Amino acid sequence: MADPPWAPLLLDAARADPAAAAAARLEQAWGQQRLVALAGPGQQGELAAALGGAPGELADLARFGAAVVVGSGGSSGGRHWCLQPLAHLQASADATAAWLEGLGLEPAACLHLDPLPLHHVSGLLPLVRARRWGGELRWLAPALLRRPELLPEACPLPGGRPVLLSLVPTQLARLLASPAATAWLAGCAVIWVGGAGLPAPLAAAARRARLPLAPCYGATETAAMVCALPPQDFLAGVPGCGAPLADVALRLDGATGAVEVRCARLSPGRLVGGRLQPLPLQPDGWWRSGDGGRIGPEGLELLGRLDGALHSGGETVFPERLEERLQAEAARDGADVEALLLLARPDPEWGERLVALVRPRREAEGAELLALLQAITAAWAPAERPRSWHLCPSLAPTAAGKWERGRWQRWLDSLEAF
Repeated sequence: MADPPWAPLLLDAARADPAAAAAARLEQAWGQQRLVALAGPGQQGELAAALGGAPGELADLARFGAAVVVGSGGSSGGRHWCLQPLAHLQASADATAAWLEGLGLEPAACLHLDPLPLHHVSGLLPLVRARRWGGELRWLAPALLRRPELLPEACPLPGGRPVLLSLVPTQLARLLASPAATAWLAGCAVIWVGGAGLPAPLAAAARRARLPLAPCYGATETAAMVCALPPQDFLAGVPGCGAPLADVALRLDGATGAVEVRCARLSPGRLVGGRLQPLPLQPDGWWRSGDGGRIGPEGLELLGRLDGALHSGGETVFPERLEERLQAEAARDGADVEALLLLARPDPEWGERLVALVRPRREAEGAELLALLQAITAAWAPAERPRSWHLCPSLAPTAAGKWERGRWQRWLDSLEAF
C-alpha cells in the first residue's frame, strides 16, 4: 500500500551512497509535494520520535507542500528538528544568486561542488541552488576529502567556468595541509566557509595561499546563509561574515548581544512528537539566535555561542574568541596544536573560570606544549586566563566542524572526579 500523501518520507541521508541517490529520492518526493525528513548518522530514532504523533497532526504538515525536516544545533545541548518548506530554500537560493551577481558572476554558469552531507542544510542548499539556477552539481565523496592530494585528478576544475564550493573549517584545514589540494582550491571562484568559526591561523593560511574564501553565517532556521563576506574583502583582511543578503535584516539584542535575524524564509517551526511548535520570535518577527556578535561597517562579526560564554569576575568571556587568539599566538611561537578547547568551570571566587583541553600534534611534546601555552597566556587578563590545563588525546570537533562542548564537559567531569 502506498503511503498517504501527508506521510513524511524518512530518508537516511547518511547511508546513501552515492549522495546522488539520496538527492534523487528527495527530489522525487518533492515533486509529489511530500515532506522529507533527513537523518544523519545515529539520528534515525531521534528523528522518528520528532515525527511521531497522531496521523491528523502529521497530515496538517501537508499544507506546506514540498518541504524538508533537518536537524539544527546539537553542539551545546539538544538538537532541534526544523521544518523548512522548499519555497524557503528556493528563496535562500535566490538571495545567494543576487549576492553572486554582485560579484560579477552568472549563477547559471556556475559549477557547484558539494562535499557536505545532505542532512545538513549547508549540504542541502547546493542541490537547491543548482536546480533553481540551472547550474551543474557534482558531489564530492567524504573519502576524497580525507585524501586531498587526489582531488585535482579526481575532480579537475573546468577552465573558464566559475566553481562554487562550500566547506566547514575542519575540511578547509585538511585541504590546506596538501599543496596539491591548496592549488586546486585556488581555482575556485568562491569558497563559502561556515558552520563553525574560522580560526585566525586558518584564515591567515588561506590568505597567504590567496584562496577566494567567503566566510558566511546562517542556520537551519534561516534556510542557510544570511550573510557572506566577498572573497576580495576576505583577501584584503576584512574580518567577519560580511553584510546581510538582500532579503535579510540583522540586528543585535541590546541586553545580550545575540544576533537576531528577520527574513521571509524563517522556519515555520520545530517538530516535537509530531507537533509543529512555531519558532520562538521576538516582536515584529525577529528570530534570536544563540550567537553573540557585533555589527560594524563591514557587516557581522561573531563573538561566539552565548550558551558557551562565561561570567568570570564580573567579565563576560567568549571562549571561542580566546581559542582563536591562543591558536594564533601559539602558531606565531611555533607551537604545534592539533586541537584546543576552552570550557567554563565553577569557581567559588570568580563564579566561573576557564579550563583548557589541548591535543598536541605530537603526543610526546604534550608537557612542553602546555608549558608554552601557559607562558603565552600569562599576560592575559585574569578572567581570560585558563586556571588549569589538561592534555586530551581524543579531542576533536565533529565532522561538521562543531564542538560538542557538553561531551567534553562530561569528559572533564570524569577527569576531575579522580
